[in-house]
Amino acid sequence: MSRTAVVAGVGPGLGASLARRFVAEDCRVGLFARSEDYVTDLADDIGERAIAVPTDVTDPEAVAEGFERVREAFGPVDVLVNHASGGAWKGLQDISDDEFAHALDVGPTGGLHCSREAVADMLDTDGGTVIFTGATSAVRGRGGAIGFSAAKFAVRGMAESMARELGPEGIHVAHVVVDGQILGPDAPAADRDAEEYLDPDEIAASYWHLVEQDRSAWTLELDLRPHVESF
Repeated sequence: MSRTAVVAGVGPGLGASLARRFVAEDCRVGLFARSEDYVTDLADDIGERAIAVPTDVTDPEAVAEGFERVREAFGPVDVLVNHASGGAWKGLQDISDDEFAHALDVGPTGGLHCSREAVADMLDTDGGTVIFTGATSAVRGRGGAIGFSAAKFAVRGMAESMARELGPEGIHVAHVVVDGQILGPDAPAADRDAEEYLDPDEIAASYWHLVEQDRSAWTLELDLRPHVESF
């Protein structure tokens, strides 16, 4: 069954892998990111089943306009991945109020804006799937990253709350704890082995499994890590 998906927060790592995997599974995909050049190039590379939608997820009007562009191109949204995150890697004494607020604006507040738009479509159709990208910091606060940790804890709480609210409406909400560093487009650091990283294409395969899960056995939280990661 062909679906319409939005990946909010597309970059050259996991975001791009998610877009490519969804298109490979016969989805039509809206690519949301602040970087117009990047998402335009990615959409051109993927082909006609992807559309670049330069969008600042912290701006509710921009998000509404972005979803309307996706609907006009591909129809109502069935799948949303809230993948955008931000946060200065600073501790309590160093982070500014603006930096802390920005982390919350991008992660939980941006997720709120996108989820409202997508869920409105899903309630009018036959349900859908909303996935939040989390991190180790969503379950264990990281020292020296108070903004990032606060935002990721908030996103996890949102996912749990939405899952309980929307599950009876046929909408699957899941949170993915990405417990480790994701392998980027470049080779691993000289002092690390590739096996210490998560492969973004394999993470994307797990996201797609969440989309396809039967309603009788939905996952609320999925944690992923390379086999050598301690936890």
